[in-house]
Amino acid sequence: MPSQTKKLQKKMKHAYVFPGQGAQAVGMGKDLYDNVPAAKELFEKANEILGFRITDIMFAGMPEELKQTKVTQPAVFLHSVIMAKALGVEPDAVAGHSLGEFSALVVAGALSFEDGLKLVSKRAQAMQAACEAQPGTMAAILGVDDKTVEEICASTEGVVVAANYNCPGQLVISGAVEAVDAACEKAKAAGARRALRLPVGGAFHSPLMEPAKQELEKAINDAPFQTPTCPIYQNVDAKPYSDPAAIKANLIAQLTAPVRWTYIVQNMLTDGVTEFTELGPGNVLQGLIKKVDAKATVESKSTL
Repeated sequence: MPSQTKKLQKKMKHAYVFPGQGAQAVGMGKDLYDNVPAAKELFEKANEILGFRITDIMFAGMPEELKQTKVTQPAVFLHSVIMAKALGVEPDAVAGHSLGEFSALVVAGALSFEDGLKLVSKRAQAMQAACEAQPGTMAAILGVDDKTVEEICASTEGVVVAANYNCPGQLVISGAVEAVDAACEKAKAAGARRALRLPVGGAFHSPLMEPAKQELEKAINDAPFQTPTCPIYQNVDAKPYSDPAAIKANLIAQLTAPVRWTYIVQNMLTDGVTEFTELGPGNVLQGLIKKVDAKATVESKSTL
């Protein structure tokens, strides 16, 4: 009997990938709203679900408004999902970076648009509350291998962990402010090309997100998940999943676990993906995928 990997290699060619928080920009999605009636309908439905006109902030708000976690996450989700629906092409595999995993699940049919948006909004509010209760930060470490950064985090007093494995030589750490600063100094001493704090509101993908994880767990377990139309490569272990129960468990674990993006891309390539399309604001994932494999075929689409 052929292995699951061989089955995936025969089937998969084109993957959709979705960005996370940080990709947002004022004006995102406005062309879709103005030119695609079905997209406008979804944006207006989102305004109703959220209870405020997020489109006003997305299209013409102040950058500081858009940077609020409770706004940013639904905004990036909406742009990504509505862009994918406007294209109307079914991918052979999907993945999303952190928040982008929710976009991927909706596009693959594991969650409805409405349920996906409600979970993203709940996640954003829970994460913002956790950030306010326990201040933290994140920092990018460039030019040091993953194992060295992991060892630095383990040897540093306080809460600091590897949070985003973005591409070879680029790892983001997360945790309490003093511990992150101390780890940055150790990374510089170990030969890091750069070790700098990121302009984020808290310690995402670290133990400091435990209160948010507990709050989101019930909402995820109560949401109706379906079997996706294609495999989703999930952040927690970079493996492909189709079973709704496993997808839910991984989604809950994601808040305090690292994003293993480097390994997601490597696994997708191994399993037969030949083209990647990044959907949503920005082109951060396009750059990261190219750093994992310079020969990969990647495009970014934020407008039609």
